[in-house]
Amino acid sequence: MSRPQDPHRPFFPFGNPFRMISPKGSQMSPRLISILNSFEETLAERLSKLIPEDKGDVLSLTWMRSAMESLCETHTDVKTLITDLELPVTDWDQKWIDVYLDVSVRLLDICIALSSEISRLNQGHLLLQCVLHNLESGTPERYMKARSSLDNWRRHICSKNPRVQSCGSILDSLVETLDLPKVKNSAKGKVLMRAMYGVKVETVFIFSVFASAFSSSSKNLLDLTIPDTVLWNRAFSDLQTRVNGEIRETFSSGKFTALKELESVDSIVKALYPAIQDGVQQPPEVEEALKICFTELQGGAEKLSKGLDLLAKQVDTFFKIVLSGRDALLCNLRVSSTETNAVTTAGNIVEHQVVR
Repeated sequence: MSRPQDPHRPFFPFGNPFRMISPKGSQMSPRLISILNSFEETLAERLSKLIPEDKGDVLSLTWMRSAMESLCETHTDVKTLITDLELPVTDWDQKWIDVYLDVSVRLLDICIALSSEISRLNQGHLLLQCVLHNLESGTPERYMKARSSLDNWRRHICSKNPRVQSCGSILDSLVETLDLPKVKNSAKGKVLMRAMYGVKVETVFIFSVFASAFSSSSKNLLDLTIPDTVLWNRAFSDLQTRVNGEIRETFSSGKFTALKELESVDSIVKALYPAIQDGVQQPPEVEEALKICFTELQGGAEKLSKGLDLLAKQVDTFFKIVLSGRDALLCNLRVSSTETNAVTTAGNIVEHQVVR
């Protein structure tokens, strides 16, 4: 469901990009069609695997890690596709290069924001360790310290990260890049642009989900309308409907987070807090409940910390993939420019000698 204050954002702000990559002026060969279909079929399978089987999987850190793995694989597939197309950078339209460089730097910005939030959440693990350490002693004085650490943990996880709050504007700018450049008389260019379209849609969607999860708000969610001409349309639509619907339902119910592992720890903390009375001896039944909460908090805190660590590694891997692709393109452009200058210089020398 969608809340009134969270209007759906349009997907095609400048029209349907597939009108621009229709095969007018250049027909795709069977080989190019095979390359494109293979890419899109793989993307469809990848998106299908991300569709949660259970509501509890949205948004678990395990699912989020799988989503980042999927992005890494898709971006790697594009590199392979470019190689298969045998389309050197010298044949790229300048608009394609500009869009790629612009999009890549924004993706790096989002990665930095997500990494900072994962690190911030993981810092709360130290506070939970202080709670567990103080509870082990069983003395009233240590219970008071444990309560103080619980208070600090709650304030910490409920605070806002300015970097994450800025992701909304970055996502809006990325949506604008989904209006593909026009491709004229280049069948290989059409294949490249259509593949890049799929990459950008998956990337923008997953990052919008992450931004919503980490900002504790569904306002960053995007509802993307995909043309049925792409082979991954059904898989993407099913994934988007399932994930976005569950996130909106979570926040509309008043929960402060959509992260399942964080929500689980918070529930344990809420049960634990009343059992720790400042300097008051607890009855046996309360002490027994306290022991159960202690054990649950140990397990929950460890699961949350490990999940955040693994997710951080995947975000870092994606960051390196985007950065390496960007560096490779810039390197190729420099080489092409150097070769062009060398040819021009050689031509000028020959011309000068002929004139003499």
